[in-house]
Amino acid sequence: MAVTTEAVQAALRELIDPNTQKDYVSSRAARNIQIDGDDVSLDIELGYPAKTQIDDIRRTVIGRLKALPGVGNVSVNVTVRIVSHAVQRGLKPLAGVKNIIAVASGKGGVGKSTTAVNLALALAQEGAAVGLLDADIYGPSQPQMLGLVGRQPESRDGQSMEPLEAYGIQAMSIGFMIDVDSPMVWRGPMVTQALEQLLNQTNWRDLDYLVVDMPPGTGDTQLTLAQKVPVTGAVIVTTPQDIALIDARKGLKMFEKVGIPILGLVENMSIHICSQCGHEEHIFGHGGGEQMCKDYQTEFLGALPLELSIRELADAGKPTVVGAPDSRAAEIYRAIARRVAVKVAERAKDMTGKFPNIVLQNT
Repeated sequence: MAVTTEAVQAALRELIDPNTQKDYVSSRAARNIQIDGDDVSLDIELGYPAKTQIDDIRRTVIGRLKALPGVGNVSVNVTVRIVSHAVQRGLKPLAGVKNIIAVASGKGGVGKSTTAVNLALALAQEGAAVGLLDADIYGPSQPQMLGLVGRQPESRDGQSMEPLEAYGIQAMSIGFMIDVDSPMVWRGPMVTQALEQLLNQTNWRDLDYLVVDMPPGTGDTQLTLAQKVPVTGAVIVTTPQDIALIDARKGLKMFEKVGIPILGLVENMSIHICSQCGHEEHIFGHGGGEQMCKDYQTEFLGALPLELSIRELADAGKPTVVGAPDSRAAEIYRAIARRVAVKVAERAKDMTGKFPNIVLQNT
């Protein structure tokens, strides 16, 4: 019995993408289905980076199609295509950057910067071109976390700066340009201007994602940045503690007010596992992040443990994703990163470059 295109499509509808949770037909990932005698070939196009999972996806699709009656050889080519997506009304995507992801928290001390750097590194490990902008002007920590303390960006034209590189990502921070012990005694307008310069005068090179480590809080500075930076979506970081969740809710509402979609919430320090006896304890409470997501109809992206090694590796300039890539925490970071990328891919595509400017003239 000869295999048909309809039979191939029916089989693909039964396969669920492990990251999008959708089948390959309805999500339009399956393309260019070709049948030559009893041989079948097709492309699977993913809208998110998934380097560590491409081989498994290919094997799963091949195995399912080979089970069809009459099928001989099966060829599956899995590719990734990351495109620009829409930002806030009135803003245009940044040159050289397809998507900007803001990582924010309502208050300090919840692990926002650690989450931001591991998210950026995880996206890079999955095959994306990634940059990291340290927008926490008052307390820049990314130079330390990336092992770039003492390094300074160079300027080739006297007008713009070249990002520094670490572990395969491009990075920029005010911390590259000031002494590590110098306090930033700046008022809000100066902070906003500094961030805009870091963002717009850095020669970002063809990034799929720019992760922005936002300042903590929801004051005037954060609101101004949220209005001026063209953001595709925001990730909120919190702990399960009630006090942290109160401020996280404020951060979420701030982004909603300026038209920035919430991609989801990450709960840090969710559980502590004793390194001596293995006892598990919810030091900062339990279930707060998940309940907040239910209250605001947003996605719970994942929970990270309160773990000594996460702090030690970040302080040593080798964040968990690169310092302990085979650890459970690193896998959680990668899973969160893939899900964030999927949420970005589900956003409306940026169409500003598709339409010509229309100029009306009197003739």
